[in-house]
Amino acid sequence: MKTILNIIWLVLSGFWLFFGYVFAGVLLCITIIGIPFGIAAFRIAVYALWPFGRTTVERRDAGAPSFIGNILWVILAGWWLALAHIVTGFLQCITIIGIPLGLANFKLIPVSLFPLGREIVRTDQPFATTRW
Repeated sequence: MKTILNIIWLVLSGFWLFFGYVFAGVLLCITIIGIPFGIAAFRIAVYALWPFGRTTVERRDAGAPSFIGNILWVILAGWWLALAHIVTGFLQCITIIGIPLGLANFKLIPVSLFPLGREIVRTDQPFATTRW
């Protein structure tokens, strides 16, 4: 079922969201200070391309720098990307088949707003990132 949903997602919104994140990542990587934000955008781009079967978990080693970085991220690119997820999610929820896709878009909103300090893992291994 995950594969079918991912293929439908890819056709209806995955490519557009992927290119949005890649565009934001390229713009952010222009400056040296923006490179960590660009890397985060590229990481989320892959997640936005194929979201079913994966989730995000908070990293325990993320601290104050991630918090400050997330504030800068929201100002620079996060709110545009979150707005794209909101619009796409509402448009997909119009049809019955699109409701799971719209819910996946709404699931991506917190990640698009605050990507630093999070890690993307498969849903069958949500605790695989525990560091000892």
